[in-house]
Amino acid sequence: MTQDTDMENGRPGSSFKKTKYFMFPSKDYSNMKKVDNASKTEDDMSDGVYTIDSIHNGLKRYINLNNIVYYNSIIREEDFVHEDVPHLTEFFPNLPTYPNPLESNPAYAIVKQHFVDPEDVVSQKIVTQKNSARGVHFRRAGSQEKVYFKSDDLGTCIVTCGGLSPGINTVIRKIVCVLNYMYGVEDVLGIEGGYRGFYSRNTITLTPKSVNDIHKQGDTFLHTSRGSHDTKRVVDSIQDRGINQVYIIGGDGTQKGASIIYKEDEKHGQQVPVVGITKTIDNDIAVIDKSFGFDTVVEEAQRAINAAHVEVESFKNGVGIVKLMGRYSGFIAMYAALANRDVDCCLIPESPFYLEELGGPFEFIEQWLKENGHMVIVLAEGTGQEHVAEMMDSAGVKEASGNKLHLDIGLWISQEIKDHFLKNQKMAINIKYIDPTYMV
Repeated sequence: MTQDTDMENGRPGSSFKKTKYFMFPSKDYSNMKKVDNASKTEDDMSDGVYTIDSIHNGLKRYINLNNIVYYNSIIREEDFVHEDVPHLTEFFPNLPTYPNPLESNPAYAIVKQHFVDPEDVVSQKIVTQKNSARGVHFRRAGSQEKVYFKSDDLGTCIVTCGGLSPGINTVIRKIVCVLNYMYGVEDVLGIEGGYRGFYSRNTITLTPKSVNDIHKQGDTFLHTSRGSHDTKRVVDSIQDRGINQVYIIGGDGTQKGASIIYKEDEKHGQQVPVVGITKTIDNDIAVIDKSFGFDTVVEEAQRAINAAHVEVESFKNGVGIVKLMGRYSGFIAMYAALANRDVDCCLIPESPFYLEELGGPFEFIEQWLKENGHMVIVLAEGTGQEHVAEMMDSAGVKEASGNKLHLDIGLWISQEIKDHFLKNQKMAINIKYIDPTYMV
């Protein structure tokens, strides 16, 4: 069987040149041979190796000497989705490049392949089936062999926005130290008080010495704020201060703001990369192992769970309810529950529930109390919000940051459990509710 595929060249990692390849049905991979840019003619069939012409960037294919071309599906473009981020070269195609300073750094000089290839992507789905579509991919982050700024010409700034999270100061410290020690960048400014700090507060100069001990503090060294900002004034401030690289640490609303700032920079023709560093202890970001602060929160949550267990263990039919953070995902609640053997029920946003349905929480609580005499329930703050909003008529209300306002599911479900058992006169229960949100 032969196929011809015509495709236009696009961004690296997302398209391939015109390719002609041959595939012969066979399951015998015993004589498989790895080749680069195989180029035997269609008539030369003596060795059973067939033509693969013009493979983009010399991507490897596996060709079997028993008349099979294996792994040719990578040439298919129609089912490859590349969720990419904007790049400076899209708006300034003639930007010069310079060797990465890491090439001469003693710590990296002895390491092979310490640069990320521009073609590298990360698949959204780790587990797939043999015949499934290639799916969504994201560009792999990391140092590349060429950079677009000289260290001496680089002016950078760091800003933190939104709520607190364990590890923010560690991130600030690391950015400053990496820029200074590894890239030779000495002009690093700290923007105080979030986005509005660009035009309403003073900046501070950040050096490795000034941030040396900030990772031992639990707040954000640069302070923070929530709510809207004046994008034009932010961009004007960036331009006036000679900043040409911006590092923004924050969550959902902050990253939306970063995108708006980047687009405004583009309108002004400024060559300013905006780097969004995601801050979410909820760990709800795809294709990363875990977000910073997540481990700390899971560990700190153990104190609240242990306290709840001590309380309910001392009462007949004691029910301890612990509400943990997790606006749209239940990673904190789930990991904290798995790490603590005293948790009997865990409710997370990903698994909807109805309290009074067959096999629902009410039935489970009653059965568990009859058998064990007490129980501990852990739930994420985003759990069951549809029920709370319906009861309190607050659907669609948003916080200053633009996120959907979540009501206190812990208080609501505590009252619902009380009312249920009181109404049905099944048993007297003792509820202890703990909300350690701002402790962790």
